Amino acid sequence: QVQLVESGGGLVQPGGSLRVSCAASGLTFSNYAMSWYRQAPGKERELVAAITSAGGSTNYADSVKGRFTISRDNAKKTVYLQMNSLKPEDTAVYYCNAFREGLVRTYDYWGQGTQVTVSS
Repeated sequence: QVQLVESGGGLVQPGGSLRVSCAASGLTFSNYAMSWYRQAPGKERELVAAITSAGGSTNYADSVKGRFTISRDNAKKTVYLQMNSLKPEDTAVYYCNAFREGLVRTYDYWGQGTQVTVSS
């Protein structure tokens, strides 16, 4: 079955950096657009960054532009989110998402999430 496993979360001080990873299995990774979402306590889940299946195009939430970078390695079936200049408001559970549109249905998978806490 499809599995998305996030890793790399943790506690970091404001201004620091962190890289989270999402390793995929059970799917043809190179066919899927990949995204990172986050959800802070009491808030709705929001899109942070997305990357197309071949990695040729990326998109970011305004709140993270210039600070976060999404990338992927299709050979390793892994997507990354490099987070720099972290702020306390970046504190959230970060989720990996894999998505593609098939002929008759969409395919949409989620990881279990990894906690990122930005605090001094």
